[in-house]
Amino acid sequence: MSSTLKELHNEITEKLSGVVEFPRREAELLLMAYLERDQLYFITHQEVLVNGRDSRLLEWIERRSRNEPLEYLTHCVSFYSREFYIDEGALIPRPETELLIDEVLASVNPDEALTIVEVGTGSGIISILLALHMPNARFIAVDISPRALSVARRNIEAFGVSDRIELREGDLLGCVNEKIDLLVSNPPYIAQDASLEENLSYEPQNALFGGTIGDEIICRLIDEVYRRKIPLFACEMGYDQRLKVQEYLKSFAVQSLKFYLDLASFDRGFIVKANHE
Repeated sequence: MSSTLKELHNEITEKLSGVVEFPRREAELLLMAYLERDQLYFITHQEVLVNGRDSRLLEWIERRSRNEPLEYLTHCVSFYSREFYIDEGALIPRPETELLIDEVLASVNPDEALTIVEVGTGSGIISILLALHMPNARFIAVDISPRALSVARRNIEAFGVSDRIELREGDLLGCVNEKIDLLVSNPPYIAQDASLEENLSYEPQNALFGGTIGDEIICRLIDEVYRRKIPLFACEMGYDQRLKVQEYLKSFAVQSLKFYLDLASFDRGFIVKANHE
């Protein structure tokens, strides 16, 4: 049974009302992905007939109405003005992680031949974006999850950077023996007993929870920075973890420490330049 795009948009909006925060916009995004069309087409073809009973579309609507993330339905996520593949094996990249990319690029010479290690690469987006901006750098992207690594591999191949990003399965830096110039990570940093939004239950839990307190993995990474004599460490963190990071770093020699804010003016990450003299 066919409906106009406008009618179908209204119908899906109604089904998503009370489930998602912006049901009309979500219905629009879902239809654009289903039709494989952009927003201009959506706006200018409101009267075009669409098969509203297509099994794939009905499945998407039903799954989204259960709060399953739209990105997992469409297998597509927008990050840093580019489109990446995503599925349930990897955490969905958040817009605030784009700031981590910016902070790293502002802290290094983009033309330098650095060895950069990313811990917890997930979908691979951080290493890929840095590789696109740092043509002479070599990357080792580590994750404990084989399923996440398969998502990252697909994205790395799609962006043509397989020759400079090596994927490794392991916990933190246990699988890396090379000298590291820069360590970068968006690690799990949520406390184990934190109550999360329902849609987060669909995402890999080992990519969300950082331990009983939440900052345990961040602290372990700081330990690795000093044990391995890594000059520079860039890390995303929770909005309430600045004081904990500052306190933990008091035990180490620090050349410089910079915290950066997200667009809502919450603490979101830090860059530490270690003093290994």
